[in-house]
Amino acid sequence: MATELDGAVTLKNLHKSYGDRVVVNDVSLEVQAGEFFSMLGPSGCGKTTTLRMIGGFEQPDSGNIFIDSRDVTNDESEARPLNTVFQNYSLFPHLNVQDNVKFGLRFENEFTKSKKSDDQRVGEALELVQLGSFGERRVHQLSGGEQQRVALARALILEPSVLLLDEPLGALDAQLRARLQIELATLQRQIGITFIYVTHDQHEAFTMSDRIGVMREGRLMQVGGPRELYEQPNSVEVARFVGAANLIQGRVISRGVVELAGEKFVAPESAPLGDGMMMIRPERIRIGSGNHRAVIERVTFAGSVLRISLKLGAVTINAEVPNDETSVGLRNGQEINIDVLPDAVRVLPLTN
Repeated sequence: MATELDGAVTLKNLHKSYGDRVVVNDVSLEVQAGEFFSMLGPSGCGKTTTLRMIGGFEQPDSGNIFIDSRDVTNDESEARPLNTVFQNYSLFPHLNVQDNVKFGLRFENEFTKSKKSDDQRVGEALELVQLGSFGERRVHQLSGGEQQRVALARALILEPSVLLLDEPLGALDAQLRARLQIELATLQRQIGITFIYVTHDQHEAFTMSDRIGVMREGRLMQVGGPRELYEQPNSVEVARFVGAANLIQGRVISRGVVELAGEKFVAPESAPLGDGMMMIRPERIRIGSGNHRAVIERVTFAGSVLRISLKLGAVTINAEVPNDETSVGLRNGQEINIDVLPDAVRVLPLTN
């Protein structure tokens, strides 16, 4: 597979429009060699177009793409040291698994030449995706997850420095998708090549990624690790998209104190004085403690947790608590005490 130093990808001021519609707007990004990086955002945010520009399937209107410090902006797709797995696996039904994987060797270039025999490389690629004994099977004999692995093996057989993945698990059922997320992340760490993964599913991105770039309306809003994005979003838009969040307009009235819904809560001491949007994650609200009074509007059973809608003054907030003995007896209309953890309030700007 790729060497330890292969696979660093740098985007500088990428811009792409279709007519009057700006699809990718001044995107700059550095993906480290050997990193599992996900581009996360809703449909139409520009993540797939960005991936296609990295892959050479789309040409940017302006900006540059570098792979291992080499400018590949104007290179054809086959001249770049990468390969792509799409949501539509594009397997050939008239070929068996082994021949589908071997088909990838037709696209071999100076970056992917090997001294190994074709059969040896096919065998190694199938072993990587745990399909070593499936070589003679036909595509129609495979499950959706097995077909996805064949497509992955066909891409990996060329030993690219970078593998681009455009929602490759999107067509699978939820249970299989969850299992393959773990397998894909494990495989990436095993082979050590750079994965750049596109998804609209924040749980999927959190499960697999070293870092994530959140995109919205063509712009790269924030880049960080899963915990950083969840706990320290830099904008209301990122907070809304990454996990559930209570977003309430409030005011920092003194150092470390914020007022919202007529109540005073602890806020970060670094928060600037004045108006802001206060973010509190539902699981950071404590039920039955503290001195803030709220009324339960609705209790929703969600398996291991209860989701509770609360009326705090004129504001409705949502809490999430474990479904255990501490939450037994909670009911609609009940008045209770609530509190938030000291570091639970994140103060965000009202506008970007």
